Amino acid sequence: MNIFKINVKLTFIIYFLLDTLLVGIGMGVPIFNILLGFLVGWYVIKRITLSKRDLKEIITISLKYGIYSSLVTFIWMLIIWGPISTMLLNPYADYANFGIPMILYDPKISFIGWIILMVFISPFLQLLTTVFASQITLWRLIRKNKI
Repeated sequence: MNIFKINVKLTFIIYFLLDTLLVGIGMGVPIFNILLGFLVGWYVIKRITLSKRDLKEIITISLKYGIYSSLVTFIWMLIIWGPISTMLLNPYADYANFGIPMILYDPKISFIGWIILMVFISPFLQLLTTVFASQITLWRLIRKNKI
């Protein structure tokens, strides 16, 4: 069975399940999802280049799939960290003992920074790893004259 000829909808379902599993393994911290971006970028380019397409279309489709994959992680991060961010409305919230790393000087500012990192920056990093891996894969295929 050729993994590059699987139906696109089935591929997205497999990706969604794998992304969900990796969010759970990371316990809400999407480090494994960011690393999954490398595999997704490689897979997308290998799949797209099976059919004859021009370079502009290949790059456009790879960026579109990268955005879709990071959007799934973004939604999971909103589901996980969105309700927790309501602690900002509680004046008696104990940010220091919440369990996040104190990456900034103040516990409340560290909490805000952590929420921003998890919800917005991590999916963007996944998009960057996907695009980077797809561009490297595309570059290697062009060097081998397969495109």
